[in-house]
Amino acid sequence: MHPDLVSTRQSQLSGQSSPAAEIEKSIAIAGSDACAGAFLKTTFDSARATAGQADIAATALGGLAVSVKDLFDVAGEVSSAGSTVLAGQPTASADCPAVARLRAAGGALLGRTNMVEFAFSGIGVNPHFGTPAAWDGRFDQRAGAKTIGPVPRVPGGSSSGAAVSVATGAAFIGLGSDTGGSIRIPAALNGIVGFKSTARLVPTTGAVPLSSTLDTVCAMTRTVRDAVLAHEILAQRRVARSEAPLSSYRLAVAQGGFIDRLDTTVARAFERALQRLRDAGATLVEISLSEVNELAEIQATGGFPAVEAYAWHRPMLKRGAGIRNQYDPRVLARIERGAQMRAFEYMELVVARKAWIARMEDALRGFDAVVSPTVPIVAPQIAHMAPGPERDDAFFHANGLLLRNPSVVNMLDGCAVSLPCHTADELPVGLMLWHAALHDDALLNLALQAEAALQF
Repeated sequence: MHPDLVSTRQSQLSGQSSPAAEIEKSIAIAGSDACAGAFLKTTFDSARATAGQADIAATALGGLAVSVKDLFDVAGEVSSAGSTVLAGQPTASADCPAVARLRAAGGALLGRTNMVEFAFSGIGVNPHFGTPAAWDGRFDQRAGAKTIGPVPRVPGGSSSGAAVSVATGAAFIGLGSDTGGSIRIPAALNGIVGFKSTARLVPTTGAVPLSSTLDTVCAMTRTVRDAVLAHEILAQRRVARSEAPLSSYRLAVAQGGFIDRLDTTVARAFERALQRLRDAGATLVEISLSEVNELAEIQATGGFPAVEAYAWHRPMLKRGAGIRNQYDPRVLARIERGAQMRAFEYMELVVARKAWIARMEDALRGFDAVVSPTVPIVAPQIAHMAPGPERDDAFFHANGLLLRNPSVVNMLDGCAVSLPCHTADELPVGLMLWHAALHDDALLNLALQAEAALQF
């Protein structure tokens, strides 16, 4: 595991390292085979200039590298959302709030990262710009050594390149978005930390939307303490800290659909993680959370992403086949399903969601968090998910599995963190801790304790 942001900042402040030295390390990794396909555009000279500023050492991030998902406005750049459809759009006149806050905190923008087109999938495949391979921590990164690893696996989506940039050590913070798991899925498949905050805490202004109801601006990091710092910068708020031990926490272990169809690696890692939490003193209580079963009926006429995405894309799609043919067919198919929802069905969905959230909050009362696998499977091989109608069935099956658990939190308007819980000889597995809206601080404090208990 590469050094985290907090320890690297401590190195800088003690004189053991410097912003200039650290940015060169990040640039070297970003330009190596480890990050092949992770970046759509690099801004190394700009990053060097930021790291070279005279007063950079006094900032929170100290000139350390940050990557930006291709969804977000950066002044002078086009936000193409991993698509060719927006390539001819005007460049952004200003940074979006999330980018501006990272830059003001001393973040050195390393470049724009690859993503699923228009953020509409949990797999991480992009037919236009290629698919970066998930980083599982077993690659040999010693000086002069060849990069050797397992069969290339999908990085998870939609924030695919952001995850790879963090897991490889190129970036300390990978700015991304989470509408149904787009931060937590790639975090789980790359063995890093992904924190989805309560959506309202960070502005979505200046980000290409998928679902205005569910979109959350958040980040991936290598450790929870880095996630705390990243959240404080993005949300412009301080996290209320607690040193309460795990023995003071009461955790719900979600049953039913959350643990259905777990593959062998995930099932083994999940049970081991639960035992580690018990051994550290946490109280674990199995609950059915039958309220989650209501989501199928609530969303029977379609969910928020399809209808809200269709509303945004409709003016472009009306321009004809020339534009339509530029879309990833798998993404276009999901967007166009939104045309089938009628206005009264959308309003019924809004009302039903609000009532469902109230029932879920009642069910979670008395628990500090819910524990579940982030996703039920390890990363599928890229070759099995690659573009092509002959692989569509496998793609949509895997996509449904990857979105299943994390998307519940988005419907809940909640917050969640994915922590790595695998051993060195296993493919990455994520453990998800989650709760309802505005439990962010308590969840991050719990995650700090859980992270320590899960170290193998």
